[in-house]
Amino acid sequence: MSNKSEEERERLKQEYKDHYRKIKELKERSKRAEQKGKIAQAVNNMNPDNILESVDEFLGKVRDKVTHVEARLDVAMDSMDDDSRLENEIKNEEHEAELKKQKAKQTLQQVKAEMGMLYSEIEKTADEIKTEKTIGTKKDQAKSKDSDTQSGNDIEKA
Repeated sequence: MSNKSEEERERLKQEYKDHYRKIKELKERSKRAEQKGKIAQAVNNMNPDNILESVDEFLGKVRDKVTHVEARLDVAMDSMDDDSRLENEIKNEEHEAELKKQKAKQTLQQVKAEMGMLYSEIEKTADEIKTEKTIGTKKDQAKSKDSDTQSGNDIEKA
């Protein structure tokens, strides 16, 4: 008999499990049906004019933001163009200044060369005339040193 009662007990246990499982499934179906009903009711209660109005409002805000961002982008691009133009102008000015310096150097070298040729022409002319230098010669410098020492002695004697 104990075997029979155990089998009966297991059978009842299994029936209870199946019963509780069915109850749980029915409760879940009920919850889902209730949610679907609430959603359907909310959709039916919605006013299409209000929805369209809010969508239009949202789109207007999005357009405004896009326009604002585009304007900022344009300003940034213009400022970048201005910066690059300024950099190019600065580079051009530096290049022009460098060219002026080079031209000045060339002119100075040319003037020095011409002065050197002029000096050599003057010396040639002086040699042809057979004149002697009186200023800046070594003999004059030696004579002036001797005369300075003599005049210094004369001053001391007096």
